[in-house]
Amino acid sequence: MLRPSQCFLTVLLGVGALSAQAPAWWTRLQARPSLEAAFAQEGESAVFGKVSREGTLRLAPGGRLRVAYTRGLLILCDGKRLIQFDPDTRSAQRLDLKRALAEVPLLTVLMDPREVERHFRIAFQGERVTLTPKEPGMPTLEAEGRGGWPERFQWTDATGARQVLRLKAPRASKEDAASFTFVPPPGTRWAEN
Repeated sequence: MLRPSQCFLTVLLGVGALSAQAPAWWTRLQARPSLEAAFAQEGESAVFGKVSREGTLRLAPGGRLRVAYTRGLLILCDGKRLIQFDPDTRSAQRLDLKRALAEVPLLTVLMDPREVERHFRIAFQGERVTLTPKEPGMPTLEAEGRGGWPERFQWTDATGARQVLRLKAPRASKEDAASFTFVPPPGTRWAEN
């Protein structure tokens, strides 16, 4: 993915005067930088109580994503397909990227910033960005950043659980195409969509 100039970015996102109010970390994220960070994710729901997980996250231009939970799930996207792999059950599932983006709004923010304004109304308040969905059934997403990088995302998932994702020491990463390629271990079973 190209890193458009600020002028081109404003036209591309169609946010006009709002872009002048955007925090620096949001503008940088919209340019789709290569990014890596450790993360902590906390979920809280009436059914499951409080659940905490940790892992690493990598983003790269071209809609590439790698989310590796310390214990469990691996999520990879090569820019076209999203693959979820559970090493405990050796099962994997392929999802069309467009379908995954529609179901998980945080993916849209991280992987396809051109679509953010199509699905959300954007409001800036200091370092906080609030994304209010234009369509019913999607959650409101709040994000904060500092030092030119995003640091926290908060939303309520489809099960009603409040989710908070905190990035730890986000930084630029080097290009590494192999990080976004899934090589299924022997015995991997593919789930049908």
